[in-house]
Amino acid sequence: MARKRKGQPIDGWLSLDKPLGLSSAQAVAQVRRLFDAAKVGHGGTLDPLATGVLPIALGEATKTVQYVMDGAKAYRWTVRWGIATSSDDGEGEVVATAPGRPDRAAILAALPAFTGIITQVPPIYSAIKVAGERAYDLARAGETVELAARQVRIDRFELVEQPDDDHAVFEVACGKGTYIRSLARDLARALGTVGHVTALRRILCGPFDEARSISLEALRELGQGADLRSCLLPIETALDDIPALALTDADARRLQSGGPVPLARAASFLSQAEIAPDTPCRAMAGGRLVALVRIEDGLIRPVRVMVQSRHEGVDDVDHP
Repeated sequence: MARKRKGQPIDGWLSLDKPLGLSSAQAVAQVRRLFDAAKVGHGGTLDPLATGVLPIALGEATKTVQYVMDGAKAYRWTVRWGIATSSDDGEGEVVATAPGRPDRAAILAALPAFTGIITQVPPIYSAIKVAGERAYDLARAGETVELAARQVRIDRFELVEQPDDDHAVFEVACGKGTYIRSLARDLARALGTVGHVTALRRILCGPFDEARSISLEALRELGQGADLRSCLLPIETALDDIPALALTDADARRLQSGGPVPLARAASFLSQAEIAPDTPCRAMAGGRLVALVRIEDGLIRPVRVMVQSRHEGVDDVDHP
């Protein structure tokens, strides 16, 4: 007999402001306990030494996690010039020092080379798998780790301030898979010195930003029940950038049963020519998300069906 899943069937997204020193998995576990939720996941890992926006999916929202992970990210971070560490952040051991301290003019001149599609080698202390093992596990065991270079996208790279000669604060908007620690390391080398990240904060993750994020302390103060659930955002928050198709309740039920619906029957629809074959769409009925779908041969076909609980349709509210 299958073990019954513990917890309540709660659906929606929570934009958590993750504190320093907590892993993403630990943050998810605390949210699960606070909500007594049956199913919880997150949209994009943050290291324990990083703070900021950690989107957490509850219930049926876990079916939309990939759309958040594939979305744009933005970070505010601080580099410490003159010291390189084994992990490219403050957790590792010092492996090199250099006397160079770049000035503002030199930094600004170097940034354009790190904008657009660039190539970077991930830090050896990362979750990338090498022969089935996590790179950070191999590195901590003293093994030599060699990671392949990869292309990432940097949309915006700005110098925010220089508090002193040893430090500089930046903001970066980027695509998925970008390692800020590698960016700091490589920028320092380009400026004739070495460096590592001393502070890292994610300020944007897909459609979730600082303004809609809430701390664990604030969640605990709300207690449980309706006040706590008022912090949840609708499942479709993660899907703002993909086309929406409005359906009748009858057609929505057909989709949820696995059957196709003619595209022409959508109350408002895009022509098949306007949607690439691999473009996902969201099917909506009565203001709620009923399925993730694709358009094929003039038909709307379900890809992931949503079966929302009685707590569905929470409002998009401002957090205290």
